[in-house]
Amino acid sequence: MTIAINFFGAAGTVTGSCYLLETPQGRLLIDCGMFQGPHALKELNYTPFPFEPRTIDTVLLTHAHIDHSGLLPKLTKAGYRGPIWTTRETADLLTWMLPDSANIQESEVEQLNRRQQRRARTSIEPMYTVVDAEACLGQIKETVFNSWQEVLPGVKARWWNAGHILGAGSIELSLVAAAGGTPLSMLFSGDIGPRVSALQCPPDAPAGIDYLIVESTYGNRPRPHVSDDERRALLEKEVKDALTRGGNLIIPAFAVERSQELLADLGWLIQKNRLPKVPIFLDSPLAVRATEVFERHRDALDCFEQDIDPFRATNLRYVTSVEDSQKLNNIAGGAIIMSASGMCDAGRIRHHLKHNLWRPDATVLLVGYQAPGTLGYLLENGATQVSIRGEHITVKATIRRIDTYSGHADQADLRGWVKDRLPIRRNAFLVHGEESALQAQQQALIEMGLTASQVIVPALDQRYKLDPEKGAILLESERRRLSSEKAEEARHGWDWTNDLAALSLDLKGYLQDMPNDKERQQTLREFRRLMERRVQA
Repeated sequence: MTIAINFFGAAGTVTGSCYLLETPQGRLLIDCGMFQGPHALKELNYTPFPFEPRTIDTVLLTHAHIDHSGLLPKLTKAGYRGPIWTTRETADLLTWMLPDSANIQESEVEQLNRRQQRRARTSIEPMYTVVDAEACLGQIKETVFNSWQEVLPGVKARWWNAGHILGAGSIELSLVAAAGGTPLSMLFSGDIGPRVSALQCPPDAPAGIDYLIVESTYGNRPRPHVSDDERRALLEKEVKDALTRGGNLIIPAFAVERSQELLADLGWLIQKNRLPKVPIFLDSPLAVRATEVFERHRDALDCFEQDIDPFRATNLRYVTSVEDSQKLNNIAGGAIIMSASGMCDAGRIRHHLKHNLWRPDATVLLVGYQAPGTLGYLLENGATQVSIRGEHITVKATIRRIDTYSGHADQADLRGWVKDRLPIRRNAFLVHGEESALQAQQQALIEMGLTASQVIVPALDQRYKLDPEKGAILLESERRRLSSEKAEEARHGWDWTNDLAALSLDLKGYLQDMPNDKERQQTLREFRRLMERRVQA
């Protein structure tokens, strides 16, 4: 039997990491992540897996982020009963992250079903439940960095620090295509962190790989390379400017890693008397639990002075209950409120944006990548009106952005990481990227000495045979989950739901600008007749 790899996620897209490796020893699934971003992609989370879960022999997980781990409970629900191998730090984070994800699924479906019931429509079930997530956690097996682990008879894996978030690893595999054959080496990068990070050590991995599967998120985007002091100075300026404006500073931050990085730097700046001791609220139950995990694994962090504990500062308030979160609405200014999610597309951050975006003295500080189609993307690109939970909000707050807290290697760091893996003897597969990032990364690898045929940008659901002599050969895929139209929507990060939101905002503005109610009613009647003719056609 030959070896084949299937790209069931993060292929031509940034999220949804999932690769099925077929080997003589068994079937390995590397990551099982949730699709995020455009509606066309998120719909895939609710469709059946493009493989039979019961036929998978083992799962290897690079790290805890939901776009890499978020469909594991669905996998368990669908019948997978094997082990899920990952680092001990990642296992600790998943204890909170997977039940939290399940709780979100249940809550969102409950709200949707109430609307469905009012419209006499059929109720739907959540993608998975907290019970499914708890069952999934029972399948996790822990490993440690830089230590070979036999994950199947004749298949060894070891995790290398990826420098991305706590516990994140690149996974090296050693296997053979046939008895007595030469071992084949593969390296799945996972998400690679920058060389200089607030909390993590620089990423590491072996050189001389047969097949490299490497992320390309920032393959075309350079960022300023700053030291710890420079990064803190940038944050210091943004905080001081925000406080000078008089309103609150709202920071959308991912619950894992980004929140802890910001707490570390804010605590350091306050301890050194470079910032006033203003109240800091971490309003995210998951971020609070994740911070506890970071404290337990502090020996794995490369971060701050030992005499400073930013996670226990006297001016820091951990907010977990809904009631305490709502009380933050009474604070008109002078506070720092951090909440998830980092792209503003879910969670309590939308609640705080709803109560602060319309305030001219408020500040929103974006500290990470904003995927096309998300609320964060709209704010980053200058939207003057947004819709939050069905309510139209005029954006008068100051929107700021700093790139120094990204958990991803930028263009230069990513190219440096790949260069350190050379020689790549067979093929490099480029994943986790938008089209422009993938193209730039492809060109960079060719400039490093790989041939154009060696560097492959797989499409979603494509399958490749890893031939011992010829390298990767594209095979006919059994099915494609995205039509060409849906694939185009996913590629551009914009679909009909984004157009609907934009039209809704524009229509309200047009109506408000009309001189009287008679013209508004006439316009709405004409619009309704147009839609009815369209439906009848």
